[in-house]
Amino acid sequence: MSVTKAELVKIIDSTNVKMTATRREIEELCRQAVQYGFGCVCVNPTYVKLAATILKGSKVKVSSTVGFPFGSSLMETKAMEAFRAVEDGAKELDMVINMSLLKSGDYSGVRRDIAAVTEIKRLDKTIIVKVIIETAHLTKEEKIMACRLAKEVRADFVKTSTGFFGLGATAEDVRLMRETVGKDLGVKAAGGIRNYADALRMIDAGANRIGTSSATEIIKEAP
Repeated sequence: MSVTKAELVKIIDSTNVKMTATRREIEELCRQAVQYGFGCVCVNPTYVKLAATILKGSKVKVSSTVGFPFGSSLMETKAMEAFRAVEDGAKELDMVINMSLLKSGDYSGVRRDIAAVTEIKRLDKTIIVKVIIETAHLTKEEKIMACRLAKEVRADFVKTSTGFFGLGATAEDVRLMRETVGKDLGVKAAGGIRNYADALRMIDAGANRIGTSSATEIIKEAP
């Protein structure tokens, strides 16, 4: 699949969700996002308000992590975290599912967990919710189930991983996720995408959003 440089920048979530990220690094992340025209920056809740303030008036959106990186927070906690992030200026949310519930076969629990965050769309239907399923730790059947549950509760994207555990995004997983959700949901590839070739491989497999901490390097490589 062919993608122009102008198209690529708009589907990149330029990301810094490291536990050691400093205020200065987040400011630089936002500055580069405006400079290169990235569609979104993804930060941890601590820096949502800062990022939203810096990016006010630009076309760059702010996404906040929710339940990051383990996904083991109570669903009520995730709901509160989502609400506060939106209050602070987030237009998108990248939430981690409760992997323990999924692995235990408690699919109704996983559905409620995701729904606790997608409920925010009742207050603002423009909010984008991306559901991180951490593919490296799931069987094929679990990946399919996680994608189906996200689709059932009207999430906007399914996402491969946090980038903190396992191999991160693979073309095979992206392809499976796209086949499972069809055209109704977006697929975000994240985790280990460090160059232009990596990004193209994910797009070819069906991703329509790329999450990476190497956004500027990727765009500088793009022809």
